[in-house]
Amino acid sequence: MSKNTIDIVLADYANSQHAEALVKLMDEYARDPYGGGEPLSDTCREQLVSKLAAFPGAFSVLAFDDSRALGLVNCFTGFSTFACKPLVNIHDVIVTGEARGGGVCGQMLELVAAEAKRRGCCKLTMEVLEKNRPAQRAYRKVGFEPYVLDENMGAAHFWQRYL
Repeated sequence: MSKNTIDIVLADYANSQHAEALVKLMDEYARDPYGGGEPLSDTCREQLVSKLAAFPGAFSVLAFDDSRALGLVNCFTGFSTFACKPLVNIHDVIVTGEARGGGVCGQMLELVAAEAKRRGCCKLTMEVLEKNRPAQRAYRKVGFEPYVLDENMGAAHFWQRYL
């Protein structure tokens, strides 16, 4: 894998190569301990691309070395009430095992940033697991840092509630 041959592209959900790569990479991520350690469900494999395509503000970035899929970033447009502008939340970042450490993540995140600027967004947001140090290092290299509004109040935490 040569850095010069890596293509970073906005995914076209109607493109069968892009759709296949997206599902393959999401399944790899889901099976990884950092992704929960379980494969994607059959329903998710069958419907993920069409559901992303239909979801307002969703976009994905893919990395290819020739026709081999190396990475994926799934993003969703949100809104910052403090800035009164849209933002992009980076929901999934996947770099296939053999491509990790080669700068693929940073290249994909730079395209995400360019797309967010094109959409008039004020910032990028993301969540990262506390013990996923390799991902944190990669994100810091391209300018991400923990979210702190006021140092006296501490860093923000990502919480969830299943419905």
